[in-house]
Amino acid sequence: MLWLALVIFAATTIALLRGGRLANLADIRLRLWWLLPLGFGIQVTPALLPDEAAWAPVGVALILVSYLPLLLLVILNRGRKGMWLAGLGILMNFSVIAANGGMPVLAEAAVAATGYGEGIRVVYGFKHIALDGTTYFSFLADVIPVRLFGQGQVISLGDVLLAVGLGAFLEDELRQPVRWFKHGQRTEGGSASAR
Repeated sequence: MLWLALVIFAATTIALLRGGRLANLADIRLRLWWLLPLGFGIQVTPALLPDEAAWAPVGVALILVSYLPLLLLVILNRGRKGMWLAGLGILMNFSVIAANGGMPVLAEAAVAATGYGEGIRVVYGFKHIALDGTTYFSFLADVIPVRLFGQGQVISLGDVLLAVGLGAFLEDELRQPVRWFKHGQRTEGGSASAR
């Protein structure tokens, strides 16, 4: 997602301008950090399923399950800056997908995100469905068109909160003071230590 990469770049730039250090990236410690790649890994698996209506419930179920490790990661690390905001964004996306059997997308927003090209047709898959009068929580759906560097995408309010939360977390971590004693590093005792 190009817009998310842009948010991370902006957060990194702001942190560096405010005295942050890129070296702090190596010092970021999250409890059960492996839940992040697990969640994203599960979320891409529906793309491997056959493009048939019979597989749609399986695809939606996999997408919903993919949010659970991400929510658990946020809960375990809730004391870190930006985590509660990222968690709220994840929960908003989970809720609208669970209520509708997929993420509703406003067709007009999709057309706007593509730059109003001729003959644009919105294609839906396991994760995305058309937003219409029967949609629950339509204000949480993909209704915000984003066009960056010729690439278009439609995002939700949950996506925005997730990105802002991740940006705040990253900016805060990069501005942490120098850590003289690295996690897990062995050190020699000083003159006051028992021999």
